[in-house]
Amino acid sequence: MANADNNLILCEREGHCARITINRPEVRNALSLPTLLRLREVLAEIAADSGVWTVLVTGAGEKSFCAGADLKERRGMDESQVREFVANISGAMNDLANLPQPTLAYINGHALGGGCELALACDLRVMHEDALIGLPETGLAIIPGAGGCVRLPRLVGSARAKELILLARRIDANQALEHGLINFVGGAELAAEVLDELGLKGPLALRAAKAAIDGGQGLSTEAALALEASCYQTIVKTSDRVEALNAFMEKRAPRFSGK
Repeated sequence: MANADNNLILCEREGHCARITINRPEVRNALSLPTLLRLREVLAEIAADSGVWTVLVTGAGEKSFCAGADLKERRGMDESQVREFVANISGAMNDLANLPQPTLAYINGHALGGGCELALACDLRVMHEDALIGLPETGLAIIPGAGGCVRLPRLVGSARAKELILLARRIDANQALEHGLINFVGGAELAAEVLDELGLKGPLALRAAKAAIDGGQGLSTEAALALEASCYQTIVKTSDRVEALNAFMEKRAPRFSGK
């Protein structure tokens, strides 16, 4: 991929946190095909990196988290190109949702369409009080096609999801919090605080807990409990668990190594 395309997605390491920024502020961080391909490359690198314990996803600038698909680009696509785009926007959201590390979306500005779906693919969401979020696709005679019709009802319930999708509602941060679509209302400082709080937890435990929660969705209670037990067993003999117990006995903060 050309070097210019690398700048479409910025990925910076801050300690054990990978910070992903959609870097197209001039078009409200809209998702073009090259942007999606670069995002998928970055996500694959993060997934394979045991030194990354937490992930932040945000947008460049102050006005937009992500405006969704780049409609100007889409208008110039033929049918095969549209299919490629749809496969990659859906694939990118799945790649993000399937990261083993816990992910936090800092919704620094409006998150519409694919931008909302990008936030939905994260584990936790902090939304700026001035931002709007929604899935306006039915107003464009299409439907959310990158996970919105699946992840939104699982998050807020079927009735609320139908209201937001069928009526193409755009809601503010306080409404999103009330509906359970986001976790916190606040700015960059709050997002940093949440990341710092995550960073104090055992990184292998965070991965195991995420795997148990996500993997248990849709399973029977018996199968979900078996998965939870399996995930628990993966961390029983870790160095971090021993360190946490020692730190507790010694009344100090644990120093986790991710091992």
